[in-house]
Amino acid sequence: MADFDRNVLEFYQLSTPFPTEWPTEKDNKSDDSDSEQEQRKQKINRRKSRYQALERAVSTRASIIQGSEKSANGVNNLVQKDEPDPLGTSDSVVRTLKQLGVPVQDDFRLRNRFLLSSTSFSPALFLSQMHATADTDSLLNGLDILSKSIDQKSASLKVLVESNFERFVRAKATIDNVYKEMKYRGAEPLSPARGRGHSRHASKSSFRNSSGGAALGTNPLALASPVANDNRKKNALVKESDYGVMGIKTPLLDVSAKAEDVWGPALGGREKEENLKTVSTSLDRYKEYVEASSNIADSIKRKDYEALVEEYTRARRFVDEARKLVEDLGSSPPSETETYQILLAARMWYDVDEQIQLFKREVWRRLTSLHNISRTENMVAQPQDQHMELISLLLELGAEDNPIWVWLLSRYDHLKGKISSTGERAKVEIEVLRRRLANAENPAPQTVASHLRNLGRQSVESKVTGLDSPDVIELWEKMLTFLSSLLSVQGILGEVIEFWQTVEGFIDGKAQKSLPTGYNGESRGHLRLSQQGTVDLQKGTVELVDMIRAHVFEFFAGVPPEDISLLFSPLPPSPGTPISAGAPSNRRDPRFNFDANNLPPPSPKRGEPWEKFAFWPPTSNSVSGAHYLSKMLTLVGSGASEMAGVAPVSQGDAKQLEMLKTLVGAARERSVAALCAAWGKDAESIKYVEDWKRSKDMGDVTRMPASFASFEGALLSGMQKILYIPEAMAKLDAGDIVPPPSAKLLQMVRNQYVTTLYRALSGMVENAERAVKKADDEWTTDVDITARSGSDRTSLTVGSETVDAGDRNVRMLLTLGNLYSLRTKVVPNINGQFENAFSVKLTDESKTIKDVLGQIDAQLFQSYTRPSLESLRKIIRAGLADPGWAPPKLATEVKPYVYEALLTLVLVHTQVSTTAPSMTHQVLSYLLEQISRELLESLKARPARIDLGVLMQATLDVEFFAQTLSQYTTERASAIQGEIYSMLESRTDNQASARLQDKLPGMHEILKKLRERSKNEFACFKRPRRPQNQSSSQVPQAQVPPSRTATPA
Repeated sequence: MADFDRNVLEFYQLSTPFPTEWPTEKDNKSDDSDSEQEQRKQKINRRKSRYQALERAVSTRASIIQGSEKSANGVNNLVQKDEPDPLGTSDSVVRTLKQLGVPVQDDFRLRNRFLLSSTSFSPALFLSQMHATADTDSLLNGLDILSKSIDQKSASLKVLVESNFERFVRAKATIDNVYKEMKYRGAEPLSPARGRGHSRHASKSSFRNSSGGAALGTNPLALASPVANDNRKKNALVKESDYGVMGIKTPLLDVSAKAEDVWGPALGGREKEENLKTVSTSLDRYKEYVEASSNIADSIKRKDYEALVEEYTRARRFVDEARKLVEDLGSSPPSETETYQILLAARMWYDVDEQIQLFKREVWRRLTSLHNISRTENMVAQPQDQHMELISLLLELGAEDNPIWVWLLSRYDHLKGKISSTGERAKVEIEVLRRRLANAENPAPQTVASHLRNLGRQSVESKVTGLDSPDVIELWEKMLTFLSSLLSVQGILGEVIEFWQTVEGFIDGKAQKSLPTGYNGESRGHLRLSQQGTVDLQKGTVELVDMIRAHVFEFFAGVPPEDISLLFSPLPPSPGTPISAGAPSNRRDPRFNFDANNLPPPSPKRGEPWEKFAFWPPTSNSVSGAHYLSKMLTLVGSGASEMAGVAPVSQGDAKQLEMLKTLVGAARERSVAALCAAWGKDAESIKYVEDWKRSKDMGDVTRMPASFASFEGALLSGMQKILYIPEAMAKLDAGDIVPPPSAKLLQMVRNQYVTTLYRALSGMVENAERAVKKADDEWTTDVDITARSGSDRTSLTVGSETVDAGDRNVRMLLTLGNLYSLRTKVVPNINGQFENAFSVKLTDESKTIKDVLGQIDAQLFQSYTRPSLESLRKIIRAGLADPGWAPPKLATEVKPYVYEALLTLVLVHTQVSTTAPSMTHQVLSYLLEQISRELLESLKARPARIDLGVLMQATLDVEFFAQTLSQYTTERASAIQGEIYSMLESRTDNQASARLQDKLPGMHEILKKLRERSKNEFACFKRPRRPQNQSSSQVPQAQVPPSRTATPA
């Protein structure tokens, strides 16, 4: 059974009876039965062998010995696949060697060295392997067996020669004849003097002699016939004729060259095939390394960096294996497989390294240019840790420089350049806008008043654009944007804080936890920052903070810049941005472009307060200033607190913290000074806010009190935010950087507040007393025309909103109503707001303000009532001085002057009740007091003695006034009337007084009739009926200041 298995394995050339895959050598061997392939191989072999005739003779026969194999070129040989041991110990050399562990079945060259029939048989190797354990006796026994075998083969060969001797002799004679014929061309050679039998030695001697004779010119054939000799020599088997092939050598060479050109590529395919097979095998073996270059290029194109790192790592590992192989080989020549591996690794690494180096340069460029992407775009379109991805990629691919340090340093340089360029450029552009505003015409007071009037109609936050002119608002917005870009968390300060947080993460080692160490840990050294690098980064962070602080401090504390030469230079690109990429995107306002024909002139020096403030737009009002400065100081306070919270600043030099405190203090102090100056100026213009339109909420007043309350409220609210910066104080530890305001600043605001109240009240009085012109005056400019038409401006119709502003008395009454509203509601509320905002008590100021309001109110009241009072005085004096005033008999009616005076009061009542109803009782009560006083003085001027008729007439007149105006009677009026009666009684005798007492019932009847007749004329003086659900305490009472009642007649 074992012999059968061995025969099967030998027949099918298999190494195992149960193979798991098709043997690769079977693909390279052809079937012996395939005649076409056999013929093709034979044709190919003919070109390679000089003995193709013999090879053809051998190849056309079957194997001489069963079990013989073919050589590499397809020719059969006598080497068997297996044979018995020549020493007789075994019937199979191959099986014995296999049992001994020698792989002779897989390596035919090694097998041939053990087979006696092979020319490469190695006796030493055979004995050392096959008979390694044999003793001397067994070897001697084997020698006997081998000798007998040789003798048997020699006897067989001897029998073969003897039986075929005649054939050998004939064959030799034939060969000699052919040789002689070819050499001498049928001529007999000359015999030497001593005859010799023909033999191969004689033939060789003749060949040598003939050659030598020809050379010496002694050849008889040559002498007899040179031409014939030449023809014979041409094809003779001599050296000169190349042994008979000289004649056909040249045509054969031509034919060979032609055949090589025509059939060479086709006939040389086998050699190429073998080479290609070898190359293909190597390529299949190292397929993944061959494709590494294309895979890396594809990964870069697809931005698949994980695959890129994986391919690059695999390529580096393969190259390292090839380098180690070269080191291990040393001076030894590599095998064919090793050569392919080395060459393939070199070629692959050349392509891969070139791609990786280009890619790393691109990654370095992207890493250092990440800073040029805006934070908004970065948050929307880019991942937040893109720099970490690029750093990780560089660490994986291997980097000579530390990518962490390079990125941090480039980030620092970017922030430093950005702070410098942003600060310098913004301040120049702000100064350009300031100069254009300063050289423009100052706005008219009515224009300022229109903005303040808008403030009274809506809150500051609801409509910022209406607080001031568009140019001023634009400059405020630009300043706010500048500070926001520097100090907000979304601006440069936020980037600096983020930069320090990143640096701190790398210093602490937290950020590196997710970073790779590279191939074989080569990038591990880059994951730690040096001690000096850490110190430099801390100093750089402090420097960035100080740059921001310096720009903001200069903006608030410095004077407006004189040098605007930066305006003439092009807008610089962002740090790190290529010029080609930055040029088209850096568009700016044309006003900031250099124009030689339109240079911004310097600001004129007119002594205005804003000329020394770089942060205050010229001609800006205080309301817009309070609104924007409060926001700007919030940014300053918050930004200073954030900067103080950065570890290198808070834990470093205390001088830096003091500089931050100085920044907040200087910005606050300068802002308060600028705002107070504008506050006082606007208080002088508040009078132009008066538009003589009634308030919708309170009909007795105009919209002036509400506008004034809004104006003062907005200023106090903005000032409170500027002084205390509440939003910044909400941050942790902000109190260390934002100290409370000094007493000096609070006193400045306190004084300015009281001053603005005085100025505003004076302006209101000026509005009431100043005549209103119909055109080209301060109250009738285009601003007022847009608010109301010309017909409404001087309309005599008193409606719910429009009043007759051309009537001085109407303006007086409305102003009195406004002052009453200010005194009772507005000013107390504003005082309370001031006290709550600044935590102070306005005890003295409140008393002073109240006194001033009373004085202004009394002054204006006197101004309004003076014309009516003068008219009443003239009527009363003329009536009492009339000679016909004293009746000749008893008095039966009041004199006409009484009716005239009451009709004058009817006109006053009509005007007051329709203009300011709440002032009616106050005005008529005051006029009644003055009428009573005038009656007293006029009666005193009459003769000392008064008779009964004068007494009765005076009593009727006084009582008629008192009863008709009883609704407006005050204690003072009653006292004056009592004085009149006492004076009259003192000037009459007892008889007249007694008679008057008797006449009093009749006088009561007369007064009753007189009042009945005049009730229609004086119905306006009648007390209105009180509704049933209204108590007496709800009836309006007269509000008469002491100063008015104390005024002498």
